[in-house]
Amino acid sequence: MTIHMVKLCVGADDIDDLADWQKRLMKSLPNPVHHTRMAPKRAEEMLAGGSIYWVIKRAIRVRQRIIDIRIVADDEGKDLCELVFDPELVRTYAQPKRPFQGWRYLKPTEAPRDLKSGELAVDLPPDLDAALKDAGVW
Repeated sequence: MTIHMVKLCVGADDIDDLADWQKRLMKSLPNPVHHTRMAPKRAEEMLAGGSIYWVIKRAIRVRQRIIDIRIVADDEGKDLCELVFDPELVRTYAQPKRPFQGWRYLKPTEAPRDLKSGELAVDLPPDLDAALKDAGVW
């Protein structure tokens, strides 16, 4: 069974900031990576088609497929979990998400759906987006 991860994209104001950060990383690496202190216990499920869903400005807005999870050592020799991503950023419908620390698992049934090819993302504040969806307008 597949499981996803959701994580705050700290310091990014929009998806372009995330894309720029990852492009800089890929000047020295073949794929974008992210390091966390804790390794997911459900790594096998994440590698079975899972993605990381990035929270930007209090909403999930984009995802990336997770292609590898490995343990690496930092400069002091301590173990870190290295998440390796497919470089493609897939925009999703905005889904409000409150701040949290670290990362969380995300069930496929709870993940926002991808925007269709050519579909424009309307960058509404998450609260307004949720209200419009609740009212059946959106």
